[in-house]
Amino acid sequence: MKEQDLQLASILERCRTDPPNILDALLAVQGGLGYVPPTALPDIARALTMTEADVAGVLTYYPELRTHPPGRHLIRVCTGESCVANHCGRLLAALADELRIGMGATTPDGRFTLEKVYCVGNCAVSPSVMIDEDVHGRVAPTDVPKLLQGYK
Repeated sequence: MKEQDLQLASILERCRTDPPNILDALLAVQGGLGYVPPTALPDIARALTMTEADVAGVLTYYPELRTHPPGRHLIRVCTGESCVANHCGRLLAALADELRIGMGATTPDGRFTLEKVYCVGNCAVSPSVMIDEDVHGRVAPTDVPKLLQGYK
């Protein structure tokens, strides 16, 4: 058995509840593996006594759930009210341009994944971006190249 399969089996064993909580199970899989591999859907469905269609429906409904491995650095741009008021859209565009990827995508070298989130709790210094666990505030589009340099 592959390492990922063993990890998945261990995660799913901890997720068995009655009634099954599919979202908790998918979040646990993503927390353990970094994403929810589409090939794992049959195992997840079997562990939760659900259909694959039910699992796939929840997996595709929530944008926080990923079906592909994320890059080494996860970039999350805040799109809460304060960040929107302070032009986070420009920041998103600058990041997408600099990385040459779209929202939810990973750079071809596997270094960065770009996502947007509702709030990172840094409203006083918006717009904010979170790279891995580091929160950066008052980020201007012109700051993007220098900001990313620290993660290469």
